[in-house]
Amino acid sequence: MKKKNRLYMMAGLLCLASLTGCEDRLNIGKHGDVGSQETYYQTDDQVESAASALYVAFRSQHYNWFFVKNLLSDDMYTGGGSRGDNSDMERLNEYTFGSDHGMISSLYSGLYTVVYNANLIIDKVIPDTEAKRRAIAEAKFFRAFSYIDLITLFGNVPMVDHLLTPDEYHMGNTPKETLWAFVESDLNAAIGDVNGASDLPSKSDVNDNTGNIRVTKEAAMSYLGKAYLFQGKYAEAAAILDKVIESGKYALYPNLEGLQHVEANNCCESILEGQMRNDAEQMWNQFTQLYCMLGWRSSMMDFSEQASAFSQGCYGFGNPTKELYQAFVDEEGKDGYRLNKSIITYDQLKALGIIVRDGQNMPGNAGYFSWKYRALKSDCMFDNPGLQFYQYINVKFMRYAEVLLMAAEAHVMAGSGQDKADDYVNQIRTRAQLPSKTNVTLEDIKIEKRLELCMESVRFQDLVRWGDTDVLVNQGKSVPSFMMQNGTPTVNADGFTNNQAGFKEKNLLLPIPEKEIMLNTNMEQNPGW
Repeated sequence: MKKKNRLYMMAGLLCLASLTGCEDRLNIGKHGDVGSQETYYQTDDQVESAASALYVAFRSQHYNWFFVKNLLSDDMYTGGGSRGDNSDMERLNEYTFGSDHGMISSLYSGLYTVVYNANLIIDKVIPDTEAKRRAIAEAKFFRAFSYIDLITLFGNVPMVDHLLTPDEYHMGNTPKETLWAFVESDLNAAIGDVNGASDLPSKSDVNDNTGNIRVTKEAAMSYLGKAYLFQGKYAEAAAILDKVIESGKYALYPNLEGLQHVEANNCCESILEGQMRNDAEQMWNQFTQLYCMLGWRSSMMDFSEQASAFSQGCYGFGNPTKELYQAFVDEEGKDGYRLNKSIITYDQLKALGIIVRDGQNMPGNAGYFSWKYRALKSDCMFDNPGLQFYQYINVKFMRYAEVLLMAAEAHVMAGSGQDKADDYVNQIRTRAQLPSKTNVTLEDIKIEKRLELCMESVRFQDLVRWGDTDVLVNQGKSVPSFMMQNGTPTVNADGFTNNQAGFKEKNLLLPIPEKEIMLNTNMEQNPGW
């Protein structure tokens, strides 16, 4: 496939936009070159190619999006093979990063790349066909998606609502209220009539696994509900999220432990996913290495024939914290069904036929191993041990369980619809094989959300908006390590110590990347940075 020359945005919006015609399992056909901006975007085929490029730009953000948000939470230790194996991740996890942090900078610029690709469609496409109107609606959705994270992570960032001219490159900060209004406007435009016509399609029914390969009307409604919730507009959030639930287009996937794997690609619980596919010819733009990163540190392990289902060659980043494991135990007990579909102990790992070799030392590991993100051979394009990092698991951005829990919170905080809040929470608890609750409170929902959505990139922003960041104050001051000595597993609770680590008031917002501040004198840095 051919590519257009890459375009660069300067100053505070250094966004690299690569307009390709990549096949992203979007049911978009293979189209030709993206030509001049002045002559392109005329036909449906050209607009579909631009939409494909937008989806690729969106999906490409997942790696930084996933790790930045999860490592800032108290769900995950960095892990790896040794201290310093990934110092960028360690600094994130322990709150010792500065404004020059690489992954934070990449996330910031990457979200603006999505905005830029969206603006190309919004500004250049005339909505005179169904395909063009759909592409514009998708572009407005993805622009709003990007700004939800830009606002909640970085604060008063520049509002870029059109393709910039050179004299606009040095934009200053935009008030948060203006940014949220912009998000709401884009999502409402993408949705159209909540009860009627929309330029975005809906799934045909709950079992339509192809209907959410591209953005649906209900996905836009779900993110509008999220935007309302983060602003404290609880009644509005409850109303729009109820519409998603009442649509009957989504349901909780019955196999909890399969949710983060190929078997659940575009399943009934999927709200928004980045598409992958099992295509060896297109593997360079159709696979993810996320599970290779998250899988158990196999270079320190021996796998018996009994453990033949699990991938090897994984790096062991992102281990569950002791605090997360204990939160599960407090709510479900050590034999909790959902606990054992999310996290396992070393004894459970050993029972699978996997042992840690004697003399090995695993940093950032308290003796707990992720089951949710276990790496399986069935998720890989190739069975060869050296090629088991080509995984075609769709990368997940939102699932229906989050919609249910957001709706429950909105009803509780709005002071109405307690019966709905109870029902939504109990749907999740039923799948988790837990007894129902009545008169659920915000604290109940916080617990449920932590356990159900652990390590799914939602907790850090929730802790900030709830004012619960005190649980992060000591994060990184003492990092454990798991060791095997003479066949005996032990955990050193103080494998690494740093009294300067931990959440501070300035961490309520991430820093605007240093390079952006240096190039754009009209930008103000966030407090404390």
